[in-house]
Order: sequence, then structure tokens, then C-alpha cells
Amino acid sequence: MFTGIIEECGEVVSLEPIEKGARLMVRSSFSSEVEIGESVAVNGACLTVTSVDETGAMAFDLLHETMRLTNLSDLQPGRQANLERSLRVGDRLSGHFVQGHVDERAELLALEPVGQDFRLQIALPEAYRHLVVHKGSICVNGISLTIAELADDSFTIWIIPHTYEVTNLKGLTVGDKINLEFDLLAKHLDRLQSVRE
Repeated sequence: MFTGIIEECGEVVSLEPIEKGARLMVRSSFSSEVEIGESVAVNGACLTVTSVDETGAMAFDLLHETMRLTNLSDLQPGRQANLERSLRVGDRLSGHFVQGHVDERAELLALEPVGQDFRLQIALPEAYRHLVVHKGSICVNGISLTIAELADDSFTIWIIPHTYEVTNLKGLTVGDKINLEFDLLAKHLDRLQSVRE
């Protein structure tokens, strides 16, 4: 379980194919503090640390399904990845409950400065439109954010300078694929309603 509050941006060291998917290496300042088997959200995808090398790079093994459903397959050496360690009992919940289970990748439609803030517009896949509401929470590349504007085929989020600076949003360009995790409560209510019909 995570909160969507990014701990830091890690540097992608490598993404190499292996027999059952790929091995992702990400360098982080907290690498020496993690244990093998610990969960870390990378761009919002919950991954398991499989090793840590002497340079401070954590290794994560990615299944084909993870590669298909997330933007981790687009990561290249030198790029930034949003990192968050899992929530501990008693920690503050500054964002919202995030599982680290990416539902879909969606296209970045706009990222533009407006005054000191930034306007972020992302395509809204049709299959998930019923799970979002105006002023509701959504997890974008692992970041807990609030939907400010909602259209049939997209949603808009306003980003403050702090969030822009401490996440990998600053390295995105229009057309990039964004990891989305929709609200946990909305997904459960949708499932309960569907099985009762």
C-alpha cells in the first residue's frame, strides 16, 4: 500500500530483457535502506526489490504483463522514475490509498505552464470513465493528484511548482504514456454493483 506522495526521483540505470520479461535498475538515495523483497512503487507500479548493487541501484524484475500495462517499458537510462516506499503503520497519509496496481496507460495531451503553476491534461480511456469524478483522487505516474476538470475523453490536473519540481513530471513531453491507477473505493463499488445486477 502506498500514498501517492513521491519520496524521490530515482535515476534509471538500465532496462534489460530477461527470459520472463525485463530487469529494471534504478539508483536511489535510499537504496541502502531497503531490504530484498521490499515493495517500492516505481512510476506508480508496485515492484519487488530483488537486489541492490554497490552503486546504489535497486533491481526489479518485470513480468511481460507489467511491461504491457505500464510505462516502465519506455524507461531509458538517465530518465527519472518516481519512487515511493510502501506505507508503514502509523505513517501520515498525505495523499490517498494507492495499491501500486496500474490500471492503464494513457496519453499525455498537454503539459503547459500557466502563471507559476502547470496544467496537465491526460486522455481518459473509455473503459475507466465511470471511475472518475470531478475533485476526485487519481494516481498519475505514482503521484496522488486531484481531478480539477473532467471531460468525456480527458481530465485536467493543476500542478503546483513543488510537485512539478520533485517528480518526473518535469521530464514529460506531449504524447508520453502515463501510468494511471483509479480510485480503489470507486473500483470496489463498481464491482459490487456489477455482480448484483
